[in-house]
Amino acid sequence: MSDERRRTKYDIYADVIEMIARKGLCSLTRVSYGANMPVDRTKKVLSFLVSHGFVTEVLLDEARKYRATKWGLEYLETFKRMRKFFAALEE
Repeated sequence: MSDERRRTKYDIYADVIEMIARKGLCSLTRVSYGANMPVDRTKKVLSFLVSHGFVTEVLLDEARKYRATKWGLEYLETFKRMRKFFAALEE
């Protein structure tokens, strides 16, 4: 991704899902740092992703952790493929 371009909401969704998928189970703070977003904004994004089935919320020792679902991993793979496709069109 180029530096002059702002991330779209779809880029942000992909970044969050990728961070969670890479770690397996992730806390809110870890997702926030990994996706380079403030915690309050990360909460909203995670809430959206959970409500749409891209991510599941797991209670582990009374701590909330997040795990990517099959649907979320499919989104991530499709998003990456489309990004490569559009990058090829821009050349």
